[in-house]
Amino acid sequence: QVQLMESGGGSVQAGGSLRLSCAASMFTYDILSMGWFRQVPGKDREGVAIIYARSTKTEYDDSVKGRFTISQHNANNTVYLQMNRLEPKDTAKYYCAAARLIVPGSMLRPSHYHLWGQGIQVTVSS
Repeated sequence: QVQLMESGGGSVQAGGSLRLSCAASMFTYDILSMGWFRQVPGKDREGVAIIYARSTKTEYDDSVKGRFTISQHNANNTVYLQMNRLEPKDTAKYYCAAARLIVPGSMLRPSHYHLWGQGIQVTVSS
């Protein structure tokens, strides 16, 4: 069973940067995309960025376009989220997830993802 482990969260002041990492415990061909999602208490989990497996094709939520970059390093089964120009509204628990299916145009929906990490907190202070 593949497991996902996030790292790199923490606290930063507005305008700062953080890089999140998501390491998969093993490689598997049935993972077709990986994504980063976030959730604040009392609200639904939302998609932030996704990347298609063995590809450079990415998708972003409008709220992070131009500030966040998702990438992957296939050799070590790791997906990254570089977050620049962080804002207090980015404060949330961030989750890494993997999907075994592709639904064109809607891969930012958490419901498409079957495997989740435990999440890591990102706090941005003003």
